[in-house]
Amino acid sequence: AQLLQKQLTLAVAEACTGGMIASNLVEYPGISAALVEGCVTYSNEAKMHRLGVKAETLEKYGAVSEETAKEMAEGIARTSGADIGLATTGVAGPESSEGKPVGLVYIAIAYKGKTEVYTCHFGGKRNKISERAAYTALNWLRKVINDEA
Repeated sequence: AQLLQKQLTLAVAEACTGGMIASNLVEYPGISAALVEGCVTYSNEAKMHRLGVKAETLEKYGAVSEETAKEMAEGIARTSGADIGLATTGVAGPESSEGKPVGLVYIAIAYKGKTEVYTCHFGGKRNKISERAAYTALNWLRKVINDEA
């Protein structure tokens, strides 16, 4: 609702949330005025080709990292032309990935020339981790738009 009231546009790049953020947003009537696009960029190749994440970033820090989340958010905002880029990357489990623990999620929001990255640790099974990450991302987005973050 705040996106529409403030006439802001949003694009979302999701990895571990697999489209849950976009799915939640499209339930809101009139969201087409704000939601430019949502991409599930699950593979490293998609992160590089669709979002412009640097190969060096992925090699040095991994797909699940603050640095990758930042480049994902900035990349989706830049390539879509949206006011805000929102990105998620993390380990939903059941196995750890890149030596990183299950439940570690990075959420990045690129807005007004700066990018904030939030580090989260969620418990639960795979679907719960993804759901919690999606709802947390939407809540942080609300706070950023309302200058509460």
